[in-house]
Amino acid sequence: MNNFTFYNPTKIIFGRGKIKDIAGEIPKGSKVLITYGGGSIKLNGVFDEVKAALQGFDVTEFAGIEPNPTYETLMRCVDAARKNKIDFLLAVGGGSVIDGTKFIAAAVFYEGEAWDIVKNYGMTVKRAMPFGAVLTLPATGSEMNSGAVITHRGSNTKLPFSCALLYPRFSVLDPTKTYSLPPVQIGNGVVDTFVHVVEQYLTYPVNGKLQDRFAEGLLLTLIEEGPRALAEPENYDVRANLMWCATLGLNGLISAGVPQDWATHMIGHELTALKGLDHGK
Repeated sequence: MNNFTFYNPTKIIFGRGKIKDIAGEIPKGSKVLITYGGGSIKLNGVFDEVKAALQGFDVTEFAGIEPNPTYETLMRCVDAARKNKIDFLLAVGGGSVIDGTKFIAAAVFYEGEAWDIVKNYGMTVKRAMPFGAVLTLPATGSEMNSGAVITHRGSNTKLPFSCALLYPRFSVLDPTKTYSLPPVQIGNGVVDTFVHVVEQYLTYPVNGKLQDRFAEGLLLTLIEEGPRALAEPENYDVRANLMWCATLGLNGLISAGVPQDWATHMIGHELTALKGLDHGK
């Protein structure tokens, strides 16, 4: 097994009805900016639950973060965060919203051209705004890692970056909030999680037996529960297993001390940037 350092400070709050607990995770008196995507959280009730949990906080919101979050949109949010003197971010949505919020957290304090954060793969980030997440689409694992993928529309570029300052302080995972997802979103999430795992598993052996067994357990669970999620959309246990698989698939645990690949994901990034496809499709 190779040498490794494992670090993951994200607190996971898992289960039915746990959105109400977020108030206890955000410093009192914070000015909170809620970030989200196309507005589905207002149709399925998640937004109302989040707003109820944040009673007593000064709350503003920013909508419109795309499925492949763009630098141009995120910079508008950065400007809004600066203007409103925000000091805590709350991402409500799937991996794209959480990825975008990581960039916002880093860019708010960044001096110079903020795209450099991405071009330099996060190595120039010295300070970041604290943030949490409420996950509604299990797939990317962004709720428990420090990485993100951002698209620059002007140059058709899509790049990953990472920084130890960009772990969410907490993430709420309520499987019931995935019941209303369209089948294609569930399928994309299962495939994305599956490929995350094999990027860390189908490499070459270094006798990391425990990591291999963790990876095999995740793959087997996805194979068993993926089809059931489509057939039984409100089966809590199925959705709980998928949600936890997505989180554990990319939180650093199964990659500790073993080689990784990611070539398949890099090809996928190019296709999504050029063709506007959903990640995972």
